[in-house]
Amino acid sequence: MESHINAVCRSCYAQLRQIGNIRQYITSDATKSLVNSLVTSRLDYCNSLLYGVPKTTLNKLQTVQNTAARIISKTSRSFHITPILKELHWLPIACRIKYKILTLTYKAQHDQTPLYIKSMLELYTPRRALRSQDNTMTLVQPRSETVSYGDRCFSVCAPQLWNSLPVTLRQSNNFVSFKKFIKTYLLTHYYGCFICIIVFSVF
Repeated sequence: MESHINAVCRSCYAQLRQIGNIRQYITSDATKSLVNSLVTSRLDYCNSLLYGVPKTTLNKLQTVQNTAARIISKTSRSFHITPILKELHWLPIACRIKYKILTLTYKAQHDQTPLYIKSMLELYTPRRALRSQDNTMTLVQPRSETVSYGDRCFSVCAPQLWNSLPVTLRQSNNFVSFKKFIKTYLLTHYYGCFICIIVFSVF
């Protein structure tokens, strides 16, 4: 995926240069809108395919996101990027990939995806009825034949990520609530701090 990531980075930097040239003339909200439509959309496009890609390769995309955050906040490269990302309520690239896979998994279990995606997942059913297993929404986690590529398959990584979630998240009543809760969960898990459960305006 390295050639794909390099192409995405080139495209994003081209847009960021243009946004940076007019940054002093537009508001922060307008800058956020431009970044979300011209840059973030490119970073998120088919990003679920990047699960398991080496961190050194993903860091190229993370650098793009960091640059976008600095343009919005008008901060220099010497300023630490984590407080800026937290203020913008942006998930880092690695978490955005997990977010995409988890949302696809939720939709697949609620008949909101094509059949070929749903067929990759199987709900775990115990051999005998156990009260502790009632409605936990646990998925069967198959074994992959290869570590390098097999573990990156949706049928393998999706159950692994899904089963690692708290039961209350897996039991969300609707997709809107699930997206809200899963983003809060990932933000809290990554930044290691408590974040109020709200619908963030920037993603």
